[in-house]
Amino acid sequence: MTPTYVRIIQFVVAVGVSLAAGWIGSIFTMSAISTWYAGLVKPELNPPSWVFGPVWTVLYILMGIALYLVWSKGWGHKNVQVATAIFGVQLVLNVLWSYLFFGIQAPFLAFVEIVILWIAILMTIAAFYRVSVPAAILLVPYFLWVSFAAYLNYGIYVLNP
Repeated sequence: MTPTYVRIIQFVVAVGVSLAAGWIGSIFTMSAISTWYAGLVKPELNPPSWVFGPVWTVLYILMGIALYLVWSKGWGHKNVQVATAIFGVQLVLNVLWSYLFFGIQAPFLAFVEIVILWIAILMTIAAFYRVSVPAAILLVPYFLWVSFAAYLNYGIYVLNP
């Protein structure tokens, strides 16, 4: 049985890693929101810019909790190691999207990348499911939001040649 203090540390680290990815992505995003992004023609269903911050914060917290649930099953299990590695890949892809879309303002490259991210999230959900069903379920809102983000990304690409 893992001591309580170890579980608390695992929880803080798992959520912290996820939130750190969001923070890194925001470095590319924040400066572009009021300048480049504000001037783009956006798809009809595009929400106001203020919605994205709170939604992403909640999603990163859910991702961190999901990671914790998998990690807490024990690092010695092969499925935990595989699931965690896949999670890491999708987290890097998540940050990369922010860089491509907002950092270098390349909606087409960002769209190609978000499709890869979408697949990586599906792979993460499947890998998490093998370890912890609740962890997999916690990633479903993330998957749905990235699906919506892909629609928005594609729309912005098409509407802003």
